[in-house]
Amino acid sequence: MFKFLQYRARAAEYGELARNSSGRDDTRKFEKLRDSLASRADNERVLADQYADAVNAGGTERPRGAALAAEEERVLRCLGAAVIMQWNSLPTPLQREIFDTAGSVGTLLDTAALRGQIARFLHKHRHDADRGKI
Repeated sequence: MFKFLQYRARAAEYGELARNSSGRDDTRKFEKLRDSLASRADNERVLADQYADAVNAGGTERPRGAALAAEEERVLRCLGAAVIMQWNSLPTPLQREIFDTAGSVGTLLDTAALRGQIARFLHKHRHDADRGKI
């Protein structure tokens, strides 16, 4: 199941909990969780669509697409390095969100291996940003 569908399913569950909750605080909590998951589902869907569009670029766009892909790869590498350099100063929930998102990029079969590689990398370099080594 694609990640955005999982987020949609969880959002629907929280929506049901919000409708059936007895207290106003519980209702607000469940609605906030529902809205957050729905927003994540929307973001994941857009990312999935953009990835599919990039992968399925037509043959006439390949030369231009290759140049764009190289430029985008450089930009992504720079952004990734910037995130790693600031990793220890990021709030833990944001760290988890970035980790989850990064771990879901790529093919479904490689997700577990990728998440392991990312976790090992972050663990290995967890103090490097403080020492200015990255």
